[in-house]
Amino acid sequence: MNNVNNAIEVKNLTKNYKTFSLDGISFNVPHGYVCGFIGENGAGKTTTLKLVTGMVLRDSGEINILGKSADEPSAKKDLGILFEQSHLYENWTAINIEKALRPFYENWDSTAYHGYLEKFSLLQRQKVKKMSRGMKIKLAMAVTLSHDAKLLLLDEPTAGLDPAARDEMLDIMRGYIADGDRSVFFSTHITSDLEKIADYIVYISGGKILFSGLKDELIEKYCLVKGGVKELNELPESKRKNIIGLRDSGTAGGFEGMMEVMNTGGLPPGIITETVSLEDVMIHSERSRK
Repeated sequence: MNNVNNAIEVKNLTKNYKTFSLDGISFNVPHGYVCGFIGENGAGKTTTLKLVTGMVLRDSGEINILGKSADEPSAKKDLGILFEQSHLYENWTAINIEKALRPFYENWDSTAYHGYLEKFSLLQRQKVKKMSRGMKIKLAMAVTLSHDAKLLLLDEPTAGLDPAARDEMLDIMRGYIADGDRSVFFSTHITSDLEKIADYIVYISGGKILFSGLKDELIEKYCLVKGGVKELNELPESKRKNIIGLRDSGTAGGFEGMMEVMNTGGLPPGIITETVSLEDVMIHSERSRK
């Protein structure tokens, strides 16, 4: 039985390509929250989002959306989908887009759509091909937000936006989930955005899920460890093997790595520990994997 407290449930999902595979991944996106989807380029983020939306067919596994099997057509009606690559017709204007898409959405809200156009400073009669990348993202987001979707699936929604526009987009996401009845699942390589807004994190690497849970649990699980050559040489092998993504600068400098906090007891004096960021977790995890 599906858990109604989850906006998305993915169980043992597999997709095989010639050069890449999703390896039986499983994770949940809790209902009513913002969940960030992180991983380096090619890790499987976009493939996973396309599988969830049905744009790509899975080889095996189970996907549930808002309490329904993703195979049911009705499961898609409450989705708002935005991929990094815009699929808006280049010769259309914002007015043309509304005329073309409105019949497909029973809950289309014209007032909301034009409100977002004004908020994003988008001209109603400017053709898509004359818009900047950032303007195209804003236009696609206006469409995504204008049909009362209960779940937003966003692929790099803040890419190509300047810092002020990115902050504006994050504010819109905050407002979107404010009533507790909506959820957001979005991928991004801008981890600072996730640190501002995400409650949960799903971390994928090489087609496998490395972490799925509360953002604070991920950050609090690890710490940075730093020191000089002397401290590294004094470090027992039993401790050294616990360093994730060790970067040793040799005699020219010191070392830096990441450790699980539970393994930091008994470190030699002189070794510094610092709080990690999401970016730190990704950098050191990927360095260790490679």
